[in-house]
Amino acid sequence: FDLDNFDICPICPRAEWTHVNTCHVLPNGDILTSFLRQNTIAIIDKKTKKVKWRWGGDGKLGHQHDPNMLENGNILVYDNGTHRPYTMQNFSRVLEINPESGEIVWEYKDYTALHFHSSFISGSQRLPNGNTLICEGCFGRFFEVTPEKEIVWEYVSPFSGGENAAVLGPNNAVFRAYRYSPDFPGFKGKNLDPRRVRLTLQEMPFWKERIELEEKKKKESEAKAAGKKNAFEDRLKNLGY
Repeated sequence: FDLDNFDICPICPRAEWTHVNTCHVLPNGDILTSFLRQNTIAIIDKKTKKVKWRWGGDGKLGHQHDPNMLENGNILVYDNGTHRPYTMQNFSRVLEINPESGEIVWEYKDYTALHFHSSFISGSQRLPNGNTLICEGCFGRFFEVTPEKEIVWEYVSPFSGGENAAVLGPNNAVFRAYRYSPDFPGFKGKNLDPRRVRLTLQEMPFWKERIELEEKKKKESEAKAAGKKNAFEDRLKNLGY
């Protein structure tokens, strides 16, 4: 990963100049990986430890996540679009790439390039019915699109990050989302009743206290402002206005 042979994001710090965010073992034992700060996805030969295939650079990707190989041999990747060169817009898209030709054979993005962007995390999954499940991680948004790019299902997570969200502030970010069938073995013996979940922003003790404190401050501020207004009106009356 010599800097002379790989692009590197000019905006990101140099202390960590690769930032590997994905490692998938392929059926033949090779490793499919993603180098965020080099805007590159690559396949590494596990035996020789050398890069045997790579795709990206020159504006093709922008801090991408979750490359995964499909049954047809193509690679699906969530292109976050962060620090995307050659444009002033940051927009995300999901790409299906033919690794042999290097061509983009399928792409999903918002037609305005304004309403679909997650600066970090996120991912995508090709479903058995041919649709694609997309996780717009920063905003906790999951949606399913057809091969014709029609949105047929959408959900926004109502759950907050809890006390650990203090670093980012109140948010509903989700690292990744996967679709599981109802007969998934991991569900066996599990209570999946959604009423058991009590994690919404307003219900978390940490944020509940913060919200109540903010509401209290707001009421005190409004009362103080009302008091000043009344005092001003009384003064005008005393002056004969």
